[in-house]
Amino acid sequence: MCQRCEEPERPEEQYLIEVLDEIRENGWCVQGVLGTGSRPPWAYTAGLTVQGLPELIVTGLLPHRAMRLLNAAAEQSLCTGPPVPGEQWLLPRLPRLEIVQLSAPAAHLDIAVCCYGTGIEARQLVYADSAGRFPWSPQYNSGRGGQPVLGVRRA
Repeated sequence: MCQRCEEPERPEEQYLIEVLDEIRENGWCVQGVLGTGSRPPWAYTAGLTVQGLPELIVTGLLPHRAMRLLNAAAEQSLCTGPPVPGEQWLLPRLPRLEIVQLSAPAAHLDIAVCCYGTGIEARQLVYADSAGRFPWSPQYNSGRGGQPVLGVRRA
């Protein structure tokens, strides 16, 4: 998912060229960031900005699940327009989502910032657990957390 992490000796310029090529070919790419210790992983899109849409981010999912969710949501955004904070989405074979405006996109979307600057917009796709609860519920994930919310929920 992130060859930059897998091949740290590769020059950053070369990696950015490859990212931009993928964006030109596919419309966007998905970048993953591995979790460490108490910090869960996150993944995000880069390339939706060029299409007049906010970038998307998801936290706490393993790379293959994050990529599936982000790709489905990016396709949905292209069809229906940008996700609106506070809106809930139901996408086929994915958990219920609630959209949250990111407070500081530049702090979490490194590659998107390298491509488009610090003024990018982003929305977090906050997903419900298997019982349908969101992270703002104390019972979410049986009280174990695991999905940081990176903005303020619009109720």
